[in-house]
Amino acid sequence: MLFKSHDPLNQTPAIMPTMSAVGTAIKRIWTRDSRFLLGGFFVTIILIVYIWWPLVVEYFAYVDWSSEWWRYMDWLLLGIFGFMSITIISRANLKTDLLIIFVGIFGGLAIESWGTQTNLWHYYTAERPPLWILPAWPIASLSIDRITRVLLFLTTKCTKSIKDLKSKTLVYFVSFVFNFKTFYWLTFASFLSLMLIFVAPTFDKSLTWLSLGLCILLILTPTNYRYALLTFMAGSGLGYYLELWGTTRECWTYYTYQTPPLFAVLAHGMAAVAFWRAGLLLKNLRGKFSFLEKRHLSAEQDLGI
Repeated sequence: MLFKSHDPLNQTPAIMPTMSAVGTAIKRIWTRDSRFLLGGFFVTIILIVYIWWPLVVEYFAYVDWSSEWWRYMDWLLLGIFGFMSITIISRANLKTDLLIIFVGIFGGLAIESWGTQTNLWHYYTAERPPLWILPAWPIASLSIDRITRVLLFLTTKCTKSIKDLKSKTLVYFVSFVFNFKTFYWLTFASFLSLMLIFVAPTFDKSLTWLSLGLCILLILTPTNYRYALLTFMAGSGLGYYLELWGTTRECWTYYTYQTPPLFAVLAHGMAAVAFWRAGLLLKNLRGKFSFLEKRHLSAEQDLGI
């Protein structure tokens, strides 16, 4: 025969392995807790829309539904929304994620209060800070946690493969690229320098000095160079798109009127590191209290109480 049959049924064996691989990948990232996080995410969005309905109406008033309405849709916002929805449900674990959410809410409140009270940035609603922006912080924190895990997996795999390299030059190059301690100090020293320049107009504010002191303390007391650096990278990467959306839509505006300023992007990375360190501290405190409680119960049992 000169021509092969194009029967669609003949393609089934080729399609099945692909579908099977997709199903396996979904099972790996979808856990029992994923549905709870996804449900909570959508409930939060619904509550924001319900409580601040006038803002929603104002936004959609700009859309001309009688013509090409898709040209008026905010595809950057929808892209961010979709990406964060996927990442927060990946390998979800409520035991660790609830702590991330807790730290994200109160950490976000502290950061927003500092920025709006010192006029480093302001929102178009003139609230200082607006409550509707606070849920974005724990959601972003969950997304950054997932991104950091992926980066940790990839860098660990790369560093392990160094042993299989035969070229000494290539080994030295890869070892330099993955020298996390060196890049940690270079990255965070650069960030601190940039921060000093950016917040200089607010040196007369006590909140600025408190923020500076906290950043210096966190930078000078690293617990894990690799994880801190990867968290900073993940936070800055996601922060770029968040800041790009917020500043170009004039949802919030910095005193420099940049869209966005470099410091604001990198500050998301620093915030992610601060939240991660706060989570570690809370875990240690919880462990100590549970240990003391067990000792107390053991002492009571020994005394027959």
